[in-house]
Amino acid sequence: MPKVTIWHNPRCSTSRKTLSLLEQHGLQPTVVDYQKTPPSIDELKSVLKKLRMKPRELMRKKEPLYKELGLDDESLSDDKLIKAMADNPILIERPVVFFGARAALGRPPENVLDLFNDLG
Repeated sequence: MPKVTIWHNPRCSTSRKTLSLLEQHGLQPTVVDYQKTPPSIDELKSVLKKLRMKPRELMRKKEPLYKELGLDDESLSDDKLIKAMADNPILIERPVVFFGARAALGRPPENVLDLFNDLG
């Protein structure tokens, strides 16, 4: 069975609920505090592909830094948005759960259970 990993923020209640949900289902995910160990630009590009999302969809738009950095400018390229997330991981929406070649955003936490549906 592929390993399960969660990009986690222990201060976020949704992230804590998602981690708890995984554990309730007998999963022991590898926990990565993505703010202490931020993903690289290449990792973010890979995650966006797995999530089938555009960079802006993975950004915390209510985070004050989002506006401060002018990221609400719709003309910004995907590369600029991805670089902003790599440089400021607080901008990355959380939690993200990885299972094999797949990933899901845990908003709401139950979204991540879809990753495991075909396990029987």
